[in-house]
Amino acid sequence: MSRHTITFDPDSGVAYGVNLTINTGSNFIGKFTILNTSGAAFDFTGWTASSQISKSVSIGSTLYPSATFNVGFTSEAGGKFDLTLSSSTTRNLSEGRYVYDILVSSGSSVYRVAEGNVLVLAGISSAP
Repeated sequence: MSRHTITFDPDSGVAYGVNLTINTGSNFIGKFTILNTSGAAFDFTGWTASSQISKSVSIGSTLYPSATFNVGFTSEAGGKFDLTLSSSTTRNLSEGRYVYDILVSSGSSVYRVAEGNVLVLAGISSAP
């Protein structure tokens, strides 16, 4: 499980860089706490969120995600949400480097809160 606290400024237009590591065949949980520029919890009441992982960034053509994270607000008013992938989903990811981002939206406004690399690791040992 990874924990990340980031500052979100909707006016900046810049996503916060956060890199993730996923082990294939395991459940992934990334816990995020989002603060506003004054350091208080960002209130996401009434907002929606989505996040995808892809092997590469595509420019000018359709991008097909390798997986879609489940994004669940654990405290909308407290600026907290989890990114999760099930073990059956991570099992289907090939080892390597991916990219991802997290989008949040309110009404017609969409913001990229975080983005970064995802390192997917396959195990080298097996249980007896």
